[in-house]
Amino acid sequence: MGLIYILVTVILVFIFIYNKVFDGNKFIKELSPIFRNIIEDDYEFLVRLRYEDEDIDLEEMFEKRIRNAVLTFLIVLFLSILAGKLAFIVIFLAVVLALLVFKMPYAKLKRMYKAHLHSIDLLLPYYLKGLEILVQHYTVPIALSRSIDTAPEVFKRGLLKLVAKIDAGDSSIKPYTDFAEEYPVRDSMRMMRLLYRLSLGSQDNKQEQVMAFSRMVSTLQNKAREIKYQERLDRMEKKTMIMLFATGGGVMLLLFMSMTLMI
Repeated sequence: MGLIYILVTVILVFIFIYNKVFDGNKFIKELSPIFRNIIEDDYEFLVRLRYEDEDIDLEEMFEKRIRNAVLTFLIVLFLSILAGKLAFIVIFLAVVLALLVFKMPYAKLKRMYKAHLHSIDLLLPYYLKGLEILVQHYTVPIALSRSIDTAPEVFKRGLLKLVAKIDAGDSSIKPYTDFAEEYPVRDSMRMMRLLYRLSLGSQDNKQEQVMAFSRMVSTLQNKAREIKYQERLDRMEKKTMIMLFATGGGVMLLLFMSMTLMI
């Protein structure tokens, strides 16, 4: 009898939604202020970074997160009612699952951002090494402009903005620090500050500043090589452990089968 009531309720809700007696989108918008209290501070930044070349509606993406969370909550409640086990613990579990579903898109963006930063961290020293060679022959603004064509793809957008600001007449340190903030990895701010000072230096002490820049680039390259080497070792160790477990498991299975046949 209870199942009939539930089915009738679901059908009625569907009819209300279909006839716009109950506006689901309006309901989601009314819930938005509640969910905004737990929205992540860097969510908008991560979305913009992930979809930088695409026209996206941030509000629509946020409402989709709310919709998925609400649906999860309702589905858990509905299944528990069908099972006849609706209790406080079930409601609590439904809330927890809804929050997890709400947080999942953010967690995915965060993982992608960390992988993005890691990639930048390894590529930046090699880009700076090429820039160092150009700086020895040209002024810093010209060297930056000439480096764009051969720079890793991930840096080109930031370099274009950096050069555009300098060409527009901004001789302050801000274009350099803006670039470092767009690529917030190890020593990026320090390197861009040093590059700015190099752009202000006279020809008399340019060679000394270039040498200091070169030493820092070499240090960053050594760190990048150490990270790559350690990652390679970690991957080899993981593969070795998997192989050992697989071999050990196979041996144990064969021994067990042999003992079973003997018995």
